[in-house]
Amino acid sequence: MTLAGTLAAAEAAAPVESLDVVARMLVEHLGAASVSFLITDFTGGSVVRLGAAGSVDTAEPARRIMLRGTLYDDVLRTQRPSVEDEGTLVRIVAPVTNRGDAIGLLELFLPATPDAEVMRAIGETAHALAYIVIANRSFTDVYQWGRRTVPLSLAAEIQHRLLPASLACEAAQFAVAGALEPADHVGGDTFDYVIDRDTVQLSVTDAMGHDVQAALLATLLVGALRRARRAGAGLAEQARQADQAVREHGRQGYVTGQLLRISLIDGRTEFINAGHPWPLRMRNGQVREVEPEIDMPFGIHAPHRYRIQSLDLRPGDRLVMLTDGMLERNANSLDLSDLIIRTRALHPREAARSLIAAVVDANHGHLQDDATVMCLDWHGVDHPRRDADTGADLTDASAPSRAGRTTRR
Repeated sequence: MTLAGTLAAAEAAAPVESLDVVARMLVEHLGAASVSFLITDFTGGSVVRLGAAGSVDTAEPARRIMLRGTLYDDVLRTQRPSVEDEGTLVRIVAPVTNRGDAIGLLELFLPATPDAEVMRAIGETAHALAYIVIANRSFTDVYQWGRRTVPLSLAAEIQHRLLPASLACEAAQFAVAGALEPADHVGGDTFDYVIDRDTVQLSVTDAMGHDVQAALLATLLVGALRRARRAGAGLAEQARQADQAVREHGRQGYVTGQLLRISLIDGRTEFINAGHPWPLRMRNGQVREVEPEIDMPFGIHAPHRYRIQSLDLRPGDRLVMLTDGMLERNANSLDLSDLIIRTRALHPREAARSLIAAVVDANHGHLQDDATVMCLDWHGVDHPRRDADTGADLTDASAPSRAGRTTRR
């Protein structure tokens, strides 16, 4: 099995059958007794096993396998494959991840303990699966079905479509991840990021209200920001156009938000705060609020402008941008600063999920407002940590070979 061969076989199949093709290849080449793919759901708190395309019944909710405390949770969190002898068969669970976005898991059962060559083949196949899912999910609803372990309201469907296609990303200079937990009556939270040749841009926004009206207001704001950004506008112009769009079409609504742009050449930052809660920054094991100047929310009918500010960001910093759902009601009982410190060793993907899970638990599973977090680890322009080809952490001299990959993909 080669990476090129795996991708070619998947490309030749129908989008809904591409996973089945890869599964058959593993059965034929490795003698696997069974092979399955488990996809992470929207919350990141559970996975769903996707069977053969013909067995997927999209009229029924997907069956959840809760992650907390399981082997699957450990593999996703550590990004290390697991090999367990279960008597007559050996169970292997490998992460299916691309650039830090944990898409799911590859699980197979082999008749004997795999050697280094077999583990290398499994690791490469799991990595190929990530690309296969990414390439095919725009052609079929099967993968979206798998991520919906509970039925989504119309507002939640709109809200999820506003999020970036991948909720996490790694590059040499940074790693970023976002997590969003909708309220019982969906608010208008969104987050977004984009990487250009020389910059990375992030945003966190919160539209007023709940349900469909909030989701539509968020759609207006995110669409205006993306349109301006893709036209090459600077941060101040992006903010101006978003403000204008909400004023003209938002039906007296408004949106708070933060926009951040970081140069990947020299690390310089540009930051706009439109009436939004201050971000938190962890540096040298201590968490402090970043206290920028606050401008008007987007859509306010009063004379105002948006000021470009500089955000002090140094290599080794972790920046947490959030919405007020992380701070209101029962969430006030949480010490977010302490939780950020306690999760400092986790990948931003896992740290963001841990913060969201803590807020959900504090509210006994019923949020009154959306809770959203973006977690950015800034490595710096002169502190590369990731090899783009292998995903290896370049600061770890003991990093294993791909045969037993334990790297953070």
